[in-house]
Amino acid sequence: MAVPVAFFALFFAWPVASIVERGIRVDGSWQFGRFGETLSRPEILDVLWFTLWQALASTALTLLIALPGAYVFARFDFPGKALLRALVTVPFVLPTVIVGTAFLALVGRGGLLDEQWGVRLDTTVWAILLAHVFFNYAVVVRTVGGLWSQLDPRQEEAARVLGASRWTAWRTVTLPALGPAVAAAALMVFLFTAGSFAIVQILGGPAYSTLETEIYRQTVDRFDLSTAAVLTLTQFVAVGAVLAFHARTVRRRETALRLVPPERTAHRPEGAGQWTLLGGVLLSVALLIVLPLGVLVERSLDTPRGYRFDYYRALWSVDASGTFLVPLADTIGNSLRYALVATVIAVAVGGLAAAALTRRAGRFVRGFDALLMLPLGVSAVTVGFGFLIALDEPPLDLRASWILVPLAQALVGVPFVVRTMLPVLRAVDERLREAAAVLGASPLRAWREVDLPLVWRALLIAAGFAFAVSLGEFGATVFIARPDNPTLPVAVARLLARPGELNYGQAMALSTILMVVCAVALLLLERLRTDRTSGEF
Repeated sequence: MAVPVAFFALFFAWPVASIVERGIRVDGSWQFGRFGETLSRPEILDVLWFTLWQALASTALTLLIALPGAYVFARFDFPGKALLRALVTVPFVLPTVIVGTAFLALVGRGGLLDEQWGVRLDTTVWAILLAHVFFNYAVVVRTVGGLWSQLDPRQEEAARVLGASRWTAWRTVTLPALGPAVAAAALMVFLFTAGSFAIVQILGGPAYSTLETEIYRQTVDRFDLSTAAVLTLTQFVAVGAVLAFHARTVRRRETALRLVPPERTAHRPEGAGQWTLLGGVLLSVALLIVLPLGVLVERSLDTPRGYRFDYYRALWSVDASGTFLVPLADTIGNSLRYALVATVIAVAVGGLAAAALTRRAGRFVRGFDALLMLPLGVSAVTVGFGFLIALDEPPLDLRASWILVPLAQALVGVPFVVRTMLPVLRAVDERLREAAAVLGASPLRAWREVDLPLVWRALLIAAGFAFAVSLGEFGATVFIARPDNPTLPVAVARLLARPGELNYGQAMALSTILMVVCAVALLLLERLRTDRTSGEF
């Protein structure tokens, strides 16, 4: 517990507390009366209500669409499965500003649907909800599918032999086993959609605002740190309550499970029902994932002279206006280097935290389970400003250090590592560890011989999630990344902020490059995972 506690105390609690103190402490006295003044304003109440209900609706819609996909990727073998699994994860690595822009090009004025059928969804809540499904689809597929692919199908088959229907066997055997993973995925989707910023701002327009967009507006546009601090603490308390409820209810349903290698559970679809399910999932992926990504690529090639690579060529030159302060190759290298370092930090911290949380000991450990998820629910604007305020003097002066960016990215990656590994670690039968100890194995050898073979696949999935999140993190990175060491998302934001068709085309081209880099990295991870998880457990 020592390393995770120290990490979150230094790089999360301290920065957030510093900026909150700046907002509600004036001339040495705390201004608690500002809570009532702020939270009673009608416009703030509207923001709180929209934040809640759109997050609940987005989570329900994502689960409804993505759970069949989790089953297909977990239990079916079909050509192109590894490539498709990497493809559905690509939206999650894209900066949310690119997600919003891609959907605007699809459903907005002059977009593909508007040009072909006269259908526009921008400035409506449906555009926001569909974009959230696009962004969070991989969370459900990988979190739930990672455990689903290792559940022994013979338990469900035994229920069928004893007379249960297929639906009854799934509902009474498989669903309870998947409960913690489904709850973890739902929690992550809820936190991401509750803190949605760029998607709501681009697709919703001025009619819709979440806590995240309001905190940004109060901090950056109005420089009203008092209101921003009140909203941050409100967000902090609400997220803490949701996490505490999740930790209390899910833990009661966790049991030891019989896990097997995924190679034993996957098979080719059989019968009309399974082929229909596979076709339905592929169709939903094509419409919700591939189509927006395709529009992104199409916009990057659509120049005044026709479909050409002019925008890509323009990226590799530093013009007089200073679009790029460093060559594009260096920007790509920065992103990959930061993401790799952040992944190592996230896997180390998250892995230790997940291992500690498998030991059922004390309220402190259970409370820390909820605390680990707070970075997903607290405004990235707050974290970014907090880094600049808190980490600028000895003994921890990091403002001039490159490590500041991976640390901020790792904060977001750690929860995914914990939530991905924890259901699998808790599903390991404790009797296996006890048997290893009785036979003379040390705790380290017992972990290496018992736990590691069972959780290796989850560990690789967690690393992939952490890498993807770090590669596309934008909210905090935009405040702390140095101008001479930008990341790809920061470079995209710079281009989108500048008027002109050339800048927009370059932003689409750079987003496509980021998408390709992510897809290649995830595809390599898929091949590594397949190679390293073969064999007997």
